[in-house]
Amino acid sequence: MTDQPSTVVTPNLAGLRALSHPTRLRILSHLRIEGPATATTLAARFGLNSGATSYHLRQLAEHGFVVEDAERGNARDRWWQAAHQETHSRAADARTQEERDVADAFLHAATVMYAQNLQAAMEERPLLPDEWRAASTVSDWVHTVPAAKAAGLVARIKELIASCEDEPGDDAVPFAFQIQAFPVPGHVDPVRTEPRGE
Repeated sequence: MTDQPSTVVTPNLAGLRALSHPTRLRILSHLRIEGPATATTLAARFGLNSGATSYHLRQLAEHGFVVEDAERGNARDRWWQAAHQETHSRAADARTQEERDVADAFLHAATVMYAQNLQAAMEERPLLPDEWRAASTVSDWVHTVPAAKAAGLVARIKELIASCEDEPGDDAVPFAFQIQAFPVPGHVDPVRTEPRGE
C-alpha cells in the first residue's frame, strides 16, 4: 500500500462528473492502495489498451485526482500517483437537480466498484489463512429507525473506522471496510423533483 499521508479531496461538480466513470474510479482506487504505476501497467491490470488508460489518467490529472510521480519514470514511461487518499462527494449537500444527478452517478460507479471488490474477495476467500477468514465478514442488519437516527449511526461507524491508524508490518495488509447503509428498497415514498402543476 502507498505510504502517502492521508489527505482528502472534495471535488467540484466537474471533478465529480469526471470521477463518475467506473474505469477512472477503479484506476484511482488502485493507485491509492497499490501506489504509483504507469499507464502500461494499469492497462494490463484492467484489461484496457494503453491509449484508453492514458486518456483516463489525463482526465483524472486535469481534475487534480492524480499527479505525475516526479521520483520515477523517464522520457518513455510516465508514472502516476494518487494526489489524495480519500474522496468526499458531499452527496447529501446536493441541492439542484444537476448536483443530485452527478452525485448519484458517482455513487452508482462507486457501488459497482464495491460490488466487484466484494466478489473478488469472496473468490479469493478459500485461499486465505484462518486468521484472515475469521477477521472478515459479509453481514447485514435491518432495524426500523427514523432518518435522523440512521444518519447518526452511519456517522458513528465512519468515525470509528476513521480512528483506525495504519500499522505497517509483516503481518499487515490493506483491509477494506465497505459501508452500505440504505432504506430497504420500496419503503420510502419518492421525492417529487418537478414543481406541481396549477
